[in-house]
Amino acid sequence: MSTVTVRNGVDVDRLVATVGAVHSDPAVAQFTFRARSSWETGGRNRGTIGEFEHAGASSTERSVPFELIGDEPPILLGTNAGPNAVELCLQALAFCYGVGFIYNASAKGLEVEELRYQVEGDLDLRRFLGLGGPRAGFSAIRATGWVRSSNASKEQLEELCQYVQDTSPVRDILANAVPVSTDLVVLE
Repeated sequence: MSTVTVRNGVDVDRLVATVGAVHSDPAVAQFTFRARSSWETGGRNRGTIGEFEHAGASSTERSVPFELIGDEPPILLGTNAGPNAVELCLQALAFCYGVGFIYNASAKGLEVEELRYQVEGDLDLRRFLGLGGPRAGFSAIRATGWVRSSNASKEQLEELCQYVQDTSPVRDILANAVPVSTDLVVLE
């Protein structure tokens, strides 16, 4: 009977097998993720994240979709029932960095006792409000990570941090232009 190697809560054997499967068949790396949103009132929306496609087939891994509430803080006319869209964007980067760091540390045999990220972004609302001004999105995003490891040197952790930035899907989405198309269906 084989022993499963678990490091930092990650099944390293499955991680290595996944990398091997993608290396053998690049189609295994193809995903289409989806998010849905329905307006409720004011600045409040209810989001659901459920099914996704993997290698051209619908996934059945999530029997119950995740539900999120998006809202605005009162200063932006919301009821503060949840984070706003740009805060969710920053959180997505923090989550992505965290997953990338832990998965890669685990593959390298590094034990992590603590890992935290803080991500902040600067935004000017003038364009959103129809008043011209600079771009509608963030003008700068800053991320800071804190890590504690019992068996990794500072250099190993810094190298891993750079690798995670270089391979982060969310950082890539934020740092590089991505074509976005939007269709509207007018309901009768």
